Order: sequence, then structure tokens, then C-alpha cells
Amino acid sequence: MRPKLVSEALYDYIVENSSPVDEFQQRLIGRTAQVGERARMQIGTAQGTLFTLLTQLMSARAVIEVGTFTGYSALAIAKGLPADGRLLTCDVNEEWAGIAQEAWKEAGVADRIDLRIGPALDTLRSLPETPDWDLAFIDADKDNYLAYYEELVPRIRPGGALLVDNVLWFSSVVDDPEGEGALMRRVNAHIAADPRVDEVILPIGDGVSLVRKKA
Repeated sequence: MRPKLVSEALYDYIVENSSPVDEFQQRLIGRTAQVGERARMQIGTAQGTLFTLLTQLMSARAVIEVGTFTGYSALAIAKGLPADGRLLTCDVNEEWAGIAQEAWKEAGVADRIDLRIGPALDTLRSLPETPDWDLAFIDADKDNYLAYYEELVPRIRPGGALLVDNVLWFSSVVDDPEGEGALMRRVNAHIAADPRVDEVILPIGDGVSLVRKKA
């Protein structure tokens, strides 16, 4: 997804001068395009590269993802995990998850990914309330963003991080703050005021908050 505030030419330049995606990612992008209008829910290639690099930089071994879709973000994160690392990813759509599982198998990372089909809040609440996780990514139904965030923060280790997608919501957080952008404004304000974390919003994709849990 190209951010609204970045021109198509500039975004293409960014992608061309970043590490290239591999053949498995390219193939998954093509398959996702076939799902129709919903294909725009897939994160952009620059965003995926960022997730791979961040996973590697953090030496993350245990990651949680809320919102699998067709598996591109999970594939990007799994590429950054060590062979014994694991990614727990949650979704409710079995059809899209099937596309994801096929892509992960082809890329050789399926053994690192634990897919849970069902309401993500139920999955998160079933996990021990101990800080065992290095990194989390939230990219699912926006109405539950704060609930996901509150379930995840206690489970992230001190010094670990959360990534929250779509926090600019197509620039509506400033263009339509009382309308379409109101929900994400509440989410962003909640995170910014949380004394447990430090945060920066990155203008990549549709806006990604990088949130670090304080030691």
C-alpha cells in the first residue's frame, strides 16, 4: 500500500532503493491481487522489508500477529526469525489463511508459524499474562485495536516492541478528524499517553506506529 502523502514516483523510488522482495513474496503479491478489492489490505513491500529488518535487529524469537490476511506480513516477519523462532498469527478467515499457508510452505517458513483461526481476542486472552514475547503486529478490525493493544502490552517483554498498522487511516486522522479518522485518533492518543511505552508514528504504508515497551 502506497501512503497517500507520498507520490507514486517517490514511492517507486523508495522501493527500488530498498532490499528487493524475494520470489515467494512476489508470488504471494500476485495471488493476493486475485482476491479483488480486499487485496489493498496487504501491506506494501517497503513495509514488509521494514518488518523483516526489525525482527532481525531485535533478534526476535517470539512474535504475535493479529490479522493474517493472505500472509504477506507473516512471511516478512518469519524471514527475519531464526530457525527456532516462532510467530503466532491470528485470523478468522479460513479462505485467506489457506493462501497464506501455501505461501509459507513454498517459502520454507511454515514451521515457524502457528496459525490460529478464531477471534483474536480469545487467542490472546488464552496466553499466559507473562512478558514472553519480543514483538507484536496489529493489523485487523480497527474497532478492537485498543483491546488488542491492551492484551498485548503486558505480554511483551521490556524492551520489546509493538507495530500498529493503518494509524493514519488514509490521512483521515487530520483530514476528517471528527468522522472517518476519529477511531484511529483515539487509538493514537491512547498509545501516545501510555506511560508504559515510547512511540513514534512512521509515515510508511498507511502509517505504522512503532511502540517500544519501557524497561
